[in-house]
Amino acid sequence: MKILIDMNLSPDWVNYFAASGIEAIHWSRVGSASAKDREIMEYAPANGFIVFTHDLDFGAILAATQADAPSVLQIRTQETFAGVIGDVVMAGIAQFREELETGALVSIDMQRSKVRILPIRKN
Repeated sequence: MKILIDMNLSPDWVNYFAASGIEAIHWSRVGSASAKDREIMEYAPANGFIVFTHDLDFGAILAATQADAPSVLQIRTQETFAGVIGDVVMAGIAQFREELETGALVSIDMQRSKVRILPIRKN
């Protein structure tokens, strides 16, 4: 599993994931800070990454395009620092690892995590 950390999250997540044996890179290392979400969504699957974000737009893009990649791991809390929510994020990754590896939108908050399998179909 490889994680691409969006600009709206701290680069400190790279070390947090590394300590858990997960390869991660912050978008600022591979792309422009002003890149559009669409650019990140194209880069991630082309390079084998799951997108890790606090931005709800990524889920909206997946729904609108009905794409089957990339998987998106989305924090749905105001507190986004690894020292505060890291354990909850890791629990969500453990719970939905298989889904993330095959195509999913996983939303995580302090109370629960939920998953939608890609592509997201309109009801």
